[in-house]
Amino acid sequence: MAREMPYIAAIGEAIHLEMARDESVLYFGQNIATTDDDPFLAAFGARSRPVTPISETAEIGMAVGAALAGYRPVVELYMAEFMLVAMDQVVNEAPRFRYMSGGKVKVPLVLKAGYGFTAGWAGQHTGSIYSMFMGVPGLKVVLPATGGRRRKGLMATAIRDDNPVCFFHHYLLRSSTASAVRASTSCRFGEAAVRRTGKDVTIVAIGWMVDRALRRPSASRPTASMPRSSTRARSPRSIPRTILESVAKTGRLVLVDQATRHGSASAVIAAEVADQGVRLAAGADQAGHRARRDDPLQASRWSASSCRTKDKIVAACTRSSDRLR
Repeated sequence: MAREMPYIAAIGEAIHLEMARDESVLYFGQNIATTDDDPFLAAFGARSRPVTPISETAEIGMAVGAALAGYRPVVELYMAEFMLVAMDQVVNEAPRFRYMSGGKVKVPLVLKAGYGFTAGWAGQHTGSIYSMFMGVPGLKVVLPATGGRRRKGLMATAIRDDNPVCFFHHYLLRSSTASAVRASTSCRFGEAAVRRTGKDVTIVAIGWMVDRALRRPSASRPTASMPRSSTRARSPRSIPRTILESVAKTGRLVLVDQATRHGSASAVIAAEVADQGVRLAAGADQAGHRARRDDPLQASRWSASSCRTKDKIVAACTRSSDRLR
């Protein structure tokens, strides 16, 4: 039976169910199970360690070793930037072993961390750095957006995967609610979720930007009929065929990404759309690219220019439509 539950609770329940289903699943981090009545500690004891070193290098190094030994560790890192302390393990060790062993060695590992801007957390803790990991062979990247079933299912799939997975969840989605079933469920990686259908402009949004893209624009001018899709998981492979088919139909593409413009996930998608020969209606300039400026976020409050994404999305769609009139 489905019921409403917060974004972060659905992800946590997926971890709990996977630990109940598979005894090889471990869950640890610097701040989990901080009280004696913690549900993970009560249910799984030592498999949900309340204490780990205050060292991301040690935490992730332990997880890589445990994965090589046959376990399926989930590391709670809280903030994506903490991965940067252990980049050798994240980028140069965990993703390499399976390829270098000819598939004989598996490294089932999930690095769970928050990302995105939120008030008062300063430049070191408000980045959208997921695109940094997309070009690493052997490393998978997941950004759940809306939908309780998908949030829960993507975490279950990440845990069951035999490759290391970076699982990023946006801070501002933590308390958002959606319907999720009680039973364990999974979602396939590498598929686009079509949130709305149309014929004029294809909008591809990533992570928290899915919610921004789905909001109704101001009614100051007629609204184009716009298919909206979101990417859920990425690896260094071709983009979902759903996106290519939609762009081929509409001839216009607007990409919405909270990461900085250069080297972003949206820039990779734009390049792959072009590389696979999908013709845009009036040339390459029909691909609208709405990303954040190439600068750190302000510490005291949200950067207004970064938050007003709805108007920017509408403007990009309007420009792409006007060019053909």
